[in-house]
Amino acid sequence: MTKQQKTSAFLVSFFILLGAGFAFYYYYSSNGINRKPKVAIMSIPGQTIRPFSFIDQDGDTVTKADMKGKVAVIEYFYTTCKSICPIMNENMDKVYQAFRNSNDVIILSHTVDPKRDSVAALKAYSLKFDADPRIWKFLTGDKKALYDQARYSYGMATVDTTTSIDEDFIHTNVFVLVDKEGRLRMHMNEDGNPVAYDGTNAKSVADLISDIKILQNEED
Repeated sequence: MTKQQKTSAFLVSFFILLGAGFAFYYYYSSNGINRKPKVAIMSIPGQTIRPFSFIDQDGDTVTKADMKGKVAVIEYFYTTCKSICPIMNENMDKVYQAFRNSNDVIILSHTVDPKRDSVAALKAYSLKFDADPRIWKFLTGDKKALYDQARYSYGMATVDTTTSIDEDFIHTNVFVLVDKEGRLRMHMNEDGNPVAYDGTNAKSVADLISDIKILQNEED
């Protein structure tokens, strides 16, 4: 075999191996093997949100079963808030408008002030956004149960054992994303790090909407 023939054989072998490498990479990438999810999974393996039972703006009971097979967006607010809550719910309305015709998305807006936010108060508040209670539910209930859910299921506040439940108050701008399996998810920034969704920030809410669409089509 001449030198030129050896060179040609080497190049043919090289491109065959290169093609096989690309095929191997495509196969494993397309099948989700050793691939990071586009929306970070924050729950530990096997962990999902805790069971709950609250009442929505129509007086209906809402439980974890209502989230089954749905992508959920979670927030905590109160109807008389004059600071961040109006901004948050104007942004949440953008989420609602994007998915109001979807059967696999649900929004759960929990009050942090159940003493004042009765079913009637939540109903009146929901009408500001023409919220369909099948999609966007405004929830009230026992204060401790609401706060425990915020802390232990959604990680929206640190655990506080020094303050009585009557004096306790959670006030956060964070929206929480939960996938169809009940796992917490977060946006991946350009550096590949998970970041929380800021309900007062238009860019962050746009990222949330994009990530919901990813989770709608996600297959494990």
